[in-house]
Amino acid sequence: MTSHNFNRLRFVRSILWGMVVLAALLFGGAYIFQASDHKQMSSGAEGTGEAAIHSDFSLTDHQGNRVTEASFPGRWQLVFFGFTHCPDVCPTTLAYMADALDRMGPEADRVAPLFITIDPVRDTPDVMAEYVGAFHPALIGLTGSEKDVAAAAEAFRVYSEKLDDDTAPDGYLMAHSGHIYLMAPDGRYQTVFREGDQSAEDMAIRVLAIMNGNTI
Repeated sequence: MTSHNFNRLRFVRSILWGMVVLAALLFGGAYIFQASDHKQMSSGAEGTGEAAIHSDFSLTDHQGNRVTEASFPGRWQLVFFGFTHCPDVCPTTLAYMADALDRMGPEADRVAPLFITIDPVRDTPDVMAEYVGAFHPALIGLTGSEKDVAAAAEAFRVYSEKLDDDTAPDGYLMAHSGHIYLMAPDGRYQTVFREGDQSAEDMAIRVLAIMNGNTI
């Protein structure tokens, strides 16, 4: 990536971070995130660990290609579920993921960063392409039928719920959990991250350590 393009991406991310603060005040998305996160934790998603969570999906990427978990052979996966109309959590988390990827340097090529929509009705491949392109050139947007998206969410034990909101675009928002899943190349669950729990630098260090067989 040229220094011009890299600086442009940094600038776009800084604008998105500013939008996050304003959107949180307008839509109250932080409350939705906290409530949905609590619901997922109450369901025991983290406690069941790799026994319950696994990478298993058949979806369409933002270029219109049908992909599964096997479409990224030999690569680790960083997986986040959200939606493009998300007022705060999604842009914040994706900017955080992008920062962590940049901090991994060339080792980031070993990672497939995936953004899976929980709002497939609105998040078509074209919409996803425009959205993910604002965060990082390596980020892959995945969508599909409601049935296929629900199956993917079930594999990752992801909670989501449609909430009516007259102030939101199209009259609704999606409540959802805010975890970033690190999955091994064979689809096994490794760990989760959440923006705000550690810096992007610390996340990058931990991902690299796990990929290289180290513990920290």
